[in-house]
Amino acid sequence: MIDRILQLLGSTGAKPSARNTDELQLAVAALLVDAARMDSHFDAAERNLIKRLLAERFKLSAEAAERLVSDAEQAAERSAQLFRFTQLVVERLEPEERVRIIEMLWEVAYSCGAPSPEEDALLRRIAGLIYVSDWDRGAARKRVLQHRNVAARECSI
Repeated sequence: MIDRILQLLGSTGAKPSARNTDELQLAVAALLVDAARMDSHFDAAERNLIKRLLAERFKLSAEAAERLVSDAEQAAERSAQLFRFTQLVVERLEPEERVRIIEMLWEVAYSCGAPSPEEDALLRRIAGLIYVSDWDRGAARKRVLQHRNVAARECSI
């Protein structure tokens, strides 16, 4: 605990340790799990999407992604606030990487069709907490929708 406080107070810009990377991965995974659970429907398809997104983003094996999602589910259940997770994202990711996190969240929100008003509000709240502008949040949403339309057209060909 003291080491963590000293690290925050005296950040030297050194490369984050593996533990810090794991904390970031858990924070992102917990945000994705929260988004998936927002509509009270968290099924295997959403879980698999989250595993795929995390594996791609953090270059994880399937087993590591599975463990990360399981850990994230527990972390999300224990935490009633987003701040703990969003704070890590802000501390450790550059602005363009934070926009990519919003894209990942939109992918989860659209995985079961159109996002509910609650999911939309959650993404708006997370974007604000990680300092992603409304414009960037909207642009991320458009990119996800375009990607989904291209994928749908390719499946129907």
